[in-house]
Amino acid sequence: MIEEIKGYHFRDPALLSNALCHSSYANEHRAHHVKSNERLEYLGDAVLGMISAEYIYNTYTELPEGEMTKLRASIVCEQSLYEFAQEIDLGRYLLLGKGEINGGGNKRPSVLSDAVEAVLAAIYLDGGIEAAKGFILEFLIRKAGTIAEGHKLIDYKTTLQEIVQKNHQETLSYHLKSESGPAHDKTFVIEVHINSNPIAVGSGHSKKQAEQAAARAALELMGQE
Repeated sequence: MIEEIKGYHFRDPALLSNALCHSSYANEHRAHHVKSNERLEYLGDAVLGMISAEYIYNTYTELPEGEMTKLRASIVCEQSLYEFAQEIDLGRYLLLGKGEINGGGNKRPSVLSDAVEAVLAAIYLDGGIEAAKGFILEFLIRKAGTIAEGHKLIDYKTTLQEIVQKNHQETLSYHLKSESGPAHDKTFVIEVHINSNPIAVGSGHSKKQAEQAAARAALELMGQE
């Protein structure tokens, strides 16, 4: 029985065995009450979402909500998890039914990506959230960096600042024009100035979001998008 994967040693190896058991294998061994990894996959999806969201939130501090959502979706998609499964050679350990084996199931992206989530959940249940992070966070960090660079994930404030700084006589500032709504759902309106001249306005549910929106509007006026 496999007890270790990617350097993590299970206290309860049965959790890992369950995580590696595809539904096709479980169906062929019903008489032995074998369970598939589908329930673990469900939990793993949530654990993966939390780990990736926390990392993006703490690392890309100037990104607005929409951009953070796009980045998270990119690093936890089926293709990304398939790449991770290939890195750790997960396919060789999967328990598959005869039909899946003959059909190359241990190399199929959907099967492997689901197995990654199941293994992540098994590690989480066996060793907690830090163990789960140890399993996959390094990959998520690398993937996020590649996507952010390749897709030019934009921090609009930084981009605008870099343009303005090329002319040392110009200064950039953001000014709160208004805020409205209840405390739990406020809307902020921010105006961006170059020197003392108002250039563009943006709104959002936080001051940071509104500043990003204002910077984006200013960049559009400059023909930078």
